[in-house]
Amino acid sequence: MSTTQTPPVLAAELAQAWADIQRYHPELPDLAAPESLIGESSSACGHELSFERLLHEAVHGIAAARGVRDTSRAGRYHNRRFLAIAEELGLDHPEEPHPSSGFSLVTLTPEAKRRYRPTTERLQRALKAHTAATAGDSARSFRGPAARHGSSGGGVRVKAVCDCGRNVRVVPSVLAQAPIVCGGCGKPFRIPEVVAAS
Repeated sequence: MSTTQTPPVLAAELAQAWADIQRYHPELPDLAAPESLIGESSSACGHELSFERLLHEAVHGIAAARGVRDTSRAGRYHNRRFLAIAEELGLDHPEEPHPSSGFSLVTLTPEAKRRYRPTTERLQRALKAHTAATAGDSARSFRGPAARHGSSGGGVRVKAVCDCGRNVRVVPSVLAQAPIVCGGCGKPFRIPEVVAAS
């Protein structure tokens, strides 16, 4: 299996899993760039890509669609508003919040496990294939510091803006793969050109 074929397959499976969540939660916005989740690492949202992590990200998507501020401390602390939406999506939580990440450590309820079993199994197969295909990466190959720490695209994030003034931080190579569309104005985010001073 070729490593060049696996990311698009995995991205397609992530998009399908997201669509499966949307069937139960229609207000969930579309996933603009499923490939951005591949290799993405966030200690607050979980290091490992899994259906549980995807459902966690869906909680953030619904919070954004509702205009709910579900985190604080630069997105690390997941508050009780995050928790309320997580419960709607079939995620359970510890009774007490974690001191630094709040209620980010959520797990699938038994009902959610049953509901999403086919989705979970399909995504697990794609993740295993992706892992097998990328296991041949040599420990001697250098892909940059961001890749070592699990950042998507193995590069430095830059600010991308849309026409309505919103901005996101993104690795340029991820933005080059496919447009990331603003949920506010519907226009794609772009990296602004730097104008040299005269």
